Amino acid sequence: MTEIESFIRLMKHPVKSRFFLFFNLPSAFFSGVRLKELNEASCSVIVPYKWFSKNPFRSTYFACLAMAAEMSTGVLSLMHVYKRSPSVSMLVVKLEAQYFKKAIGITTFTCEQGHQFRQAIESAISTGEPQTLTARSLGVNASGEPVAEFLITWSYKKKQ
Repeated sequence: MTEIESFIRLMKHPVKSRFFLFFNLPSAFFSGVRLKELNEASCSVIVPYKWFSKNPFRSTYFACLAMAAEMSTGVLSLMHVYKRSPSVSMLVVKLEAQYFKKAIGITTFTCEQGHQFRQAIESAISTGEPQTLTARSLGVNASGEPVAEFLITWSYKKKQ
């Protein structure tokens, strides 16, 4: 089993993935952010509209939407640095957002750039130079209508 397959299996495990969220992303855990689907090419994450994730305007708080969007890109990123040798550091360096519709139910954020993450990380390792990748995560409601779009720029650097 490859590291990528091992990581996907770990993240899809119903208990282990919740422990990961609880210990590493407690705000996302309590907000109800959960992994919906993961493969080498894409990742989908859901965030519900509920008491812990709501704002005074009767919609999902923008920070909870941002957590879900970042997680949809971050899981793809983590997948490609998991158990890497040499290891690679990753960091969000920029975030842009556009909101289109009120988030009043479950919002699903999907990033479909898994292969581009792999290329950026491989390039950081082979060149020794820091690399950046701007990933797009689109959030849609249950009807498939766009709710928000996030552009999250990740930086990768080979550790010494």
